[in-house]
Amino acid sequence: MKLKLLAASCCLATLGMVSVHADHGPTNVGGASMLPERNIIENAMNSGDHETLVAAVQAANLVEVLQGEGPFTVFAPVDGAFERLPAGTVETLLQPENLSQLQTVLTYHVVPGNLTREDLWENVMARDGAASLKTVQGEHLTVMRNGNNLMVMDANGASANVTVVDVAQANGVIHVIDRVLMP
Repeated sequence: MKLKLLAASCCLATLGMVSVHADHGPTNVGGASMLPERNIIENAMNSGDHETLVAAVQAANLVEVLQGEGPFTVFAPVDGAFERLPAGTVETLLQPENLSQLQTVLTYHVVPGNLTREDLWENVMARDGAASLKTVQGEHLTVMRNGNNLMVMDANGASANVTVVDVAQANGVIHVIDRVLMP
């Protein structure tokens, strides 16, 4: 898994798609300041809106990966997004025998690189309103314009609104979304 993340990051850097941006300062998410000097996991653990996501990342043994150097762009579903899934889905995914499936779902929310709202917007506009991003899981997400905002569509055609953008991290950026994306 770590090699796959590293290879994808290197590939994007080679293509010139990884952007380096100045820190935007702390953003408040889930009642806590997300400090740009902290990594993705450190900040997510402080967010009152991402308790289910953090529990899932821990159960999937992905903490060390997401604390790594990156950079990573994470589309982070809020707790309410997990509650919208069919009854029993989260509990089933968290069972040890479903580790591989849980890892698949979670890594589907991660794209190599540090893609800010501006980067995503430019990619969308350059591609007539929809840009495809390859996730570390290996499949694609589609980022689209929704008025002046962005939304992300999964492989099944379900879409999530990006509700908070550009939450700067020491190893990437988080964009908060209101739905869980499914490969």
